[in-house]
Amino acid sequence: MEIEPRGDDSPASSGVPGRTVGFAGEPHDVTGARLAAEEFLDELAQAAPPTAPECWHDIVLIVTELASNAVQYAPGPFELGLRPTFDGVHVTLHDTSSVVPSARPFRPDSGGGGIGWYLIETLSTQVSVVTNEAGKDVHVFLPW
Repeated sequence: MEIEPRGDDSPASSGVPGRTVGFAGEPHDVTGARLAAEEFLDELAQAAPPTAPECWHDIVLIVTELASNAVQYAPGPFELGLRPTFDGVHVTLHDTSSVVPSARPFRPDSGGGGIGWYLIETLSTQVSVVTNEAGKDVHVFLPW
């Protein structure tokens, strides 16, 4: 996907503060993370509309995947961070597992699963995982 430059050196979204939201790690918190992302994107769109309609949906999908993975594979709470960047959105999810996510074979005949990490890597411009004694931070940069 090609992204048009905004025309100046300052991010149009500079007036939109980043936010961090904590969750207990329960299944319903996936919905909470999605709603937090949508609220952030509502505010961001007022300051700087997305360069393409799919940017909004891609970010919400990635947040949903990250939160789902945290609930399924990491015991305990997780924390979602969202902040505007010059040309996109930086999503950070901290969870309590220090296991680095990896793609696994997609086998729809065995109950699904296996496609989330592929989506994250495909839709983002950059992905990194930083582990520490308290778990890991997954950093995902997406176009806006």
